[in-house]
Amino acid sequence: QVQLVESGGGLVQAGDSLRLSCAASGGAFSRGGMGWFRQAPGKEREFVASMSWSGGKTYSADSVKGRFTMSRDNAKNTVYLQMNSLKPEDTAGYYCAARTRPGWESRASEYDYWGQGTQVTVSS
Repeated sequence: QVQLVESGGGLVQAGDSLRLSCAASGGAFSRGGMGWFRQAPGKEREFVASMSWSGGKTYSADSVKGRFTMSRDNAKNTVYLQMNSLKPEDTAGYYCAARTRPGWESRASEYDYWGQGTQVTVSS
């Protein structure tokens, strides 16, 4: 059974950095895409970043470009989201997602598996 486990969230101040991790197990992720999404209270789930396991290129939402970087470690079946220059509006639950089809994807409906999420709170 596929499992995605996020970690690394917390309470930080504006301007600080955090690195989120997503450990994947139970499935063959070598050809699929991975993504990070976030959801703030009362808002819809929002695309943050995505990449394919096989390719190095990442795609990010405009709201996080230049501040957030997604990366992967194939040997550890883990993807990361490095978040720098955090802002209060980045406060949300952050979710890792995996899809069996290749390539990056910004639509949440195209992902097959989801983690439980990790909370990021940025104070001003």
